[in-house]
Amino acid sequence: MSKVLYINSSVRSNGSLSRQLSGEFVAALAAQGNTITERDLALQPVPHLTEEMMGAFFTPAEQRSAQAAATVQLSDTLVDELLAADVLVLAAPMYNFSVPSTLKAWIDHVARAGRTFQYTANGPVGLATGKKAYIFTASGGVYSEGPGAAYDYLSTYLRAALGFLGITDIEFVRAEGVAMGDDAVASAIAKSRASIAALAA
Repeated sequence: MSKVLYINSSVRSNGSLSRQLSGEFVAALAAQGNTITERDLALQPVPHLTEEMMGAFFTPAEQRSAQAAATVQLSDTLVDELLAADVLVLAAPMYNFSVPSTLKAWIDHVARAGRTFQYTANGPVGLATGKKAYIFTASGGVYSEGPGAAYDYLSTYLRAALGFLGITDIEFVRAEGVAMGDDAVASAIAKSRASIAALAA
């Protein structure tokens, strides 16, 4: 059985397709006996980085003051959760062509030199390897192909950010065109559920 880390970044508690569809997938994983750890970034937002946090990150643990140690505690917990997981599930709706700011803040906390990546003579190397990532995204338009593809900064950013940490086995489940009427919504849900059934199997 696997340890699953489920990160939800939709600000909507109701009517969110990324939340709904990722939740259905995670429920299927839980029914198989996998262990689920959930972080809801809407209910418990991760703070954006500050100068104090950055200073604490780059101070060796044994040299941190009590205040610096407290400052870095949440980030350490988030990193520990990521490193312990075998599977990462992200609910990442597209907001203004990219990820929600809450998800960006989470990434800022888990992208830690010496913990999830390291610099070497040959360049940076990811340390969060051996994980499978499933990313559930929803968007009003279609951005996986056609003219909208040039505006898809969500998938390109997440592939780059996760890849930098060593997570390169990534599967996207997209609910697209959901602002184009009820038929488009129904089609998007049906396609996503077919993907979920195949992936969960």
